[in-house]
Amino acid sequence: MQNALTLSDGVAKLKGAGPKLAEKLANIGLNSIGDLLFHLPYKYQDRTRIMPIGSLRLGMAVVIEAEIRAAQVTFGKRRSLLCRLQDGTGLLTIRLFHFSKAQQNHLKTGYRIRCYGEVRMGPTGLEMVHPEYQVKEEGDFPPLDNRLTPLYPTTDGIAQIRLRNLIEQAIEILNRQGGLSEWVPPQWLTPWAMPSLSEALRTLHHPASSDDTVALLEGDHPAQQRLALEELLAHHLSLQALRQAVQATGAHPVPPSRKLAPALLTQLPFSLTGAQQRVCQEISADLAKPLPMLRLVQGDVGAGKTLVALMAALQAIESGLQVALMAPTELLAEQHFLNMQAWCEPLNICVDLLLGKTSKKERDGILDRLDTGKTALLIGTHALFQKGVDYANLGLVIIDEQHRFGVQQRLALKEKANNGTPHQLTMTATPIPRTLAMTAFADMDISIIDELPPGRTPVVTTVISQDRRDAVIRRVDAACEDGKQIYWVCTLIEESEELQAEAAEATANRLAEALPHRRIGLLHGKLKPADKSRLMQSFKAHELDILVATTVIEVGVDVPNASVMIIENPERLGLAQLHQLRGRVGRGTTESYCLLMFGTPLSEQGKQRLEVMRSTNDGFVIAEEDLKLRGPGEVLGTRQTGAIGFRVADMERDQHLLALIPELAQRLTTEYPSHAQPIIERWLSQADRFAQV
Repeated sequence: MQNALTLSDGVAKLKGAGPKLAEKLANIGLNSIGDLLFHLPYKYQDRTRIMPIGSLRLGMAVVIEAEIRAAQVTFGKRRSLLCRLQDGTGLLTIRLFHFSKAQQNHLKTGYRIRCYGEVRMGPTGLEMVHPEYQVKEEGDFPPLDNRLTPLYPTTDGIAQIRLRNLIEQAIEILNRQGGLSEWVPPQWLTPWAMPSLSEALRTLHHPASSDDTVALLEGDHPAQQRLALEELLAHHLSLQALRQAVQATGAHPVPPSRKLAPALLTQLPFSLTGAQQRVCQEISADLAKPLPMLRLVQGDVGAGKTLVALMAALQAIESGLQVALMAPTELLAEQHFLNMQAWCEPLNICVDLLLGKTSKKERDGILDRLDTGKTALLIGTHALFQKGVDYANLGLVIIDEQHRFGVQQRLALKEKANNGTPHQLTMTATPIPRTLAMTAFADMDISIIDELPPGRTPVVTTVISQDRRDAVIRRVDAACEDGKQIYWVCTLIEESEELQAEAAEATANRLAEALPHRRIGLLHGKLKPADKSRLMQSFKAHELDILVATTVIEVGVDVPNASVMIIENPERLGLAQLHQLRGRVGRGTTESYCLLMFGTPLSEQGKQRLEVMRSTNDGFVIAEEDLKLRGPGEVLGTRQTGAIGFRVADMERDQHLLALIPELAQRLTTEYPSHAQPIIERWLSQADRFAQV
């Protein structure tokens, strides 16, 4: 029976498994025997040699053999069984807190014992607590393992020894089958000296030497790199396949705007930058095709993405299609609405705003206008795709700060279209390094607005210690006297909104004491959306001089008169977030300032980050530095790090592989097109979860 098993069979068919264990294994993604091969160790134990007690050091996990010299039950804070061991080189104690009478009788003076455990410091010297052990009255212990022992990620009810046994059976079946199919041509891997896939898996489950183990734990072993490369390739190919699937559904072709877009441009008091014009042309060409547009627009803070989005919307509206614009916060949705309504009113275009807080009467009116097609552009948050929100002819979906939305949220909005697949335009103010973007957004075309509108003055950034807080407060007072407005941002390591609100409140109180003649507002995550909105409107109308806030002001808030920003403890934030915050000032023509007020002592990495912020305003330079200092998890959001879970690849550790992936994917689909789907299926058994997004 066992000989007839294949890697595609269910784990329940293995010896020692069964339906109940299979159910537990399924909870950690192990369904087939082949899945076990790709369930890799997170560390290794060295049980290949006996260590003399005299050479032990704290923290070592080792095998020892010794004689039991004494065993007794002690009663302190906790009852415990202590055994004193001696091997001729030194003394060691083993301590058992949970033990039976049978164990106590078995651990007798004069018996030999073999233990494996971690060495700790106890009250009487070195000890092991609850080690694994074998006891013999006479005779020899079985031979030691001749290879390192892997430890696997597991779950309740599955012991390491049982999991190891199942994986051993999977490796036997792999060997009997003669290895896995090589869907990446082996000759392509020669320049990087990577092993075959089967060889890589065997090495990872059974490293040949301690050198192998060190390399594996540091993430630079060729076996690990071989698996990471294929997994990254699988994700890239799956995104491309999804793109093809989406585009195969077809879309309403939208010819370039002849009336609305030119009319908008004539009413603007400024001209589009060259970068805006280029991106508008790229979007317009996409919309004119009978395929759904899938385009990501990257633009630094203040680069003019909103206007580019409106130009796309006008092209769709002129063809009789409706447009939905989804923003991550009500504050940002309201700001988009105010801007776009002002631009669209002279063009006689109906723009509506739908939020969670919209009253029933207003909501009913909006839904009626939407359903009849009167509303051409609907702006909002998640409310845009709730049940009961029906579009007459949705043709374009615009998503702002796309990484803040999960796949399912975007899928729900797409399904609101009743006439083919809508075109999709996503925008982000988080610059994403090219190699990362090519891998993470392989299903999208990418446009970059890499030019700021004329008249924008770079923000002058200064790094200053919190010890000089009084001098900063005097500077803030002087700026208020000159008619400027100030953001004062408080950051906390804790994620708790309550603690962040308390910290911001304490700062606001201190400022109110020091500057009683200034109008100070307080904005934090615990406020109701309506109160946040009211506060921002007061600040925008210059009814406040200073706005003390947590990082909730990060995205998209536009107050041109705010020209000074103080960020407390900037060392606690990533470069991308600091850059987003800094982008709240410098939105007018006045020279603007950002003071990074750090706490002491400052780590080496903290110094590096602040120096990058001080030396450049270029979001793409900052993104590259963020990638080096903090890794891709900070640059990418929900879509990549949440929805897609890598089994082996690590976007931070394997950055050097990212640049290879698009080229390999291109070659594979051109030279070996039949190999792409098997690679996807090997690594992404649930690849269809992203379909049609």
